[in-house]
Amino acid sequence: MANVSTTNRYQTVLFDLDGTLIDHFQVIYRCYQYAMDKLGLEPVDFDTVLHAVGGSIPITFGKLVPEDCVEPGVAHFREHFDRIWHEEINILPGTEWLLQHLKAQGVQMAVFTNKDGSFARKIIDHVGLSDYFDLVIGARDTDWRKPQPEFTRHVLNELDSAANESCMVGDSPYDAQAAEVLDMDRYLVATGSHSLEQLKTVGAQGAFTSLYGLGATVFNLRVPAEAHASE
Repeated sequence: MANVSTTNRYQTVLFDLDGTLIDHFQVIYRCYQYAMDKLGLEPVDFDTVLHAVGGSIPITFGKLVPEDCVEPGVAHFREHFDRIWHEEINILPGTEWLLQHLKAQGVQMAVFTNKDGSFARKIIDHVGLSDYFDLVIGARDTDWRKPQPEFTRHVLNELDSAANESCMVGDSPYDAQAAEVLDMDRYLVATGSHSLEQLKTVGAQGAFTSLYGLGATVFNLRVPAEAHASE
């Protein structure tokens, strides 16, 4: 591993994907709506879906539909997602700035998500971020999902990194819990499924309005002038 800047105590940073690095929620919502229609169920609104996601597709469906509809709902979701996964992907403010600086410091980085891993890799490549990451791993790549400790441990083993030299960056309690299970530092951004006030209650080392604020506070980075308006 390359030498890490002395201003950064972490050798490895794990990033969630949706709501942390990218906004893909409109496509995700459209897939849930498609599945609900196929199941003959009443549609759900965007905010309901937004606040239900994060734990993987079956977990989200478990919050939205009767138990006997979960399995067919997942199948319908994946059918539609396979057609439209490349649409409406927006890189969130601060993503490229933070990744560029951490890469320059020699930090090892991974995408660690409950999105299907095959699609996470396609998306990261599609939006031009793949060169930043040493690993992109998600649901269905293993038998686990966040926040199961086996999944976090597997990711760290793949990166040859220890929990005490790593941290998690995400936007939901699932991300915080995925780090907490191995006593790993965790930082959250209110750019996805939860508000800043909600994130302050889940036991992270810090919660921020954006990746700019996180980068400045956690990694001692200078925020570009054009970003101050969003802070």
